[in-house]
Amino acid sequence: MRIRIVDAFTDRPFAGNPAGVLLLDAFPDDDRLQRVALEVNHSETAFAHRLPPGGGADWALRWFTPATEVAMCGHATLATAHVLHTTGAHEGPVRFATRSGVLTATPREDGSVTLDFPTAPLTPVEAPAGVTEALGAEPLTVLDTGPNIRDLLVEVADEETVRALAPDFKALAAHSERGVIATAPAQDPARGYDYVSRCFFPNVGIDEDPVTGSAHTALAPFWSERLGRPDLTGLQASSRSGLVRTELRGGRTLLSGRAVTVIEGELLA
Repeated sequence: MRIRIVDAFTDRPFAGNPAGVLLLDAFPDDDRLQRVALEVNHSETAFAHRLPPGGGADWALRWFTPATEVAMCGHATLATAHVLHTTGAHEGPVRFATRSGVLTATPREDGSVTLDFPTAPLTPVEAPAGVTEALGAEPLTVLDTGPNIRDLLVEVADEETVRALAPDFKALAAHSERGVIATAPAQDPARGYDYVSRCFFPNVGIDEDPVTGSAHTALAPFWSERLGRPDLTGLQASSRSGLVRTELRGGRTLLSGRAVTVIEGELLA
């Protein structure tokens, strides 16, 4: 069984968000999938197998963190599409059957891949008591992001505040089902991005995720409304960093980025 490690939302190795990718004949039992994801020990490991022709999707796709299965993952979907296209396992747009419905990944001539994901429904909420102390910054706006990603989206004062965050992860875990997305406008859009974010997911075993595609299904509608444009670029300012191009299309959000395979090997166990 081949296993690959792919850095997603980057055009160079050792940046972006690494994901494990395994192409299977069928899904084994959940316990085995979880054990493999724990062994890989990246934010997510993606497992995919080909579906019979003529249906509504081409491949079945599931994602596991080291601790649990998740309902949606952008960077591991991008990584899987990258593996399918670069190995010749699939040509052209690929439709993935997932827990979040059918998600499409389309390769572009420039080498990037565009994901078609459902736009997160944003609902303003009161800042939970204690979230300021847990996050380490005063929220300006707090929104619930709905059932697919299950985060709190928290706007803070500025890019410098986002970059300086040092949350209390144990305390932060009490304030959402998956985690917290902290965001602010870009200090200087001439640098090539319109907004900045960081993502903290202690409830699924990831204190800070390097680059989170699914979070941008909430960031895109939030910043598109603020900035008055459907097409934006977000910088996720983790230590590895990565850029996500977003295009808001009503109930769908297009997420575009590149990926690089950095390790390929064989799973022996």
